[in-house]
Amino acid sequence: MNIFDRYLSIWVALCIAGGILLGKVLPSVFQALAAMEYASVNLPVAILIWAMVWPMMIGVDFVSLKKMGDRPKGLVITIVVNWLIKPFTMAALGVLFFKFVFADLIPPNEAEGYIAGLILLGAAPCTAMVFIWSQLTKGDPTYTLAQVSLNDAIMVVAFAPIVALLLGVTDIVVPWDTLVLSAILYVAIPLAAGMAARAFLIRRGGEQSVQDFIAKIKPASIVGLLATVILLFGFQGNTILARPLVIALIAVPILIQSYAIFAVAYGAAWLWKVPHNIAAPCALIGTSNFFELAVAVAISVFGLSSGAALATVVGVLVEVPVMLSLVAIANKTRSKFLA
Repeated sequence: MNIFDRYLSIWVALCIAGGILLGKVLPSVFQALAAMEYASVNLPVAILIWAMVWPMMIGVDFVSLKKMGDRPKGLVITIVVNWLIKPFTMAALGVLFFKFVFADLIPPNEAEGYIAGLILLGAAPCTAMVFIWSQLTKGDPTYTLAQVSLNDAIMVVAFAPIVALLLGVTDIVVPWDTLVLSAILYVAIPLAAGMAARAFLIRRGGEQSVQDFIAKIKPASIVGLLATVILLFGFQGNTILARPLVIALIAVPILIQSYAIFAVAYGAAWLWKVPHNIAAPCALIGTSNFFELAVAVAISVFGLSSGAALATVVGVLVEVPVMLSLVAIANKTRSKFLA
């Protein structure tokens, strides 16, 4: 790792502070950027995520993608952790902390909203950002794509029923346009562009040409990540500064959930002797969240100023620092896994 990669967490911390500061100094600029959205998907953020995802998509071997069934362990862990464990543990932690542990620290009428937001985060596994986490852990890009695609397919049919069950309602409205548009922006478009680039490079110089090109453009992924952090924290800077205690309280169950889910998935992969380049992305997919969908549903169902919306925003705020720490753990424990 070069010095830039090695101290990525420091650059992220600086971008967090810079984003909050810029959000205060240049509020009109960030308001204009925040308004650039369609179906609750922010287009500037989408472009930056595209910059992060595209380099990894070039590394996808589409011939090998057909053979994913020969290595089912990573897919099985992804399904079990993301859909049979994660939503329910997140709901349980929300009830535990906001009905009991933090009950005296918040108004009684706010607890339900925070719990609802946590449930929305827990039921939405990552679609886009996981590609950058996979790249940072030297994950198998082909298998990562298969895992993400499988989660997206399940999310289409399972997200609404699981959220409805955990919220105790039956009329939740899922913004399908947000779900579909996000899948197109974060998976389909960069995948198509990656296919085209890979085909061109293979004709030009074979697999080595592909790897050389990916190495050259890798910095674009990191720049995209840092710029995304600046935007997200610039958008939410006022909320962070206005309600720091509530932000901290909401972050507690999210942090516990993140590290616990990672431990479960990563530990299961180790026990099942899953290779590290599959095990690391497998665990990171479950830990990371599809925050665009969670925020959109929270706003559409509970309102922009609701506790549910605030809880999903906190999920966005803690995502990058937490995921970088888990990437570091995965990289340090690489030798414990099969090659």
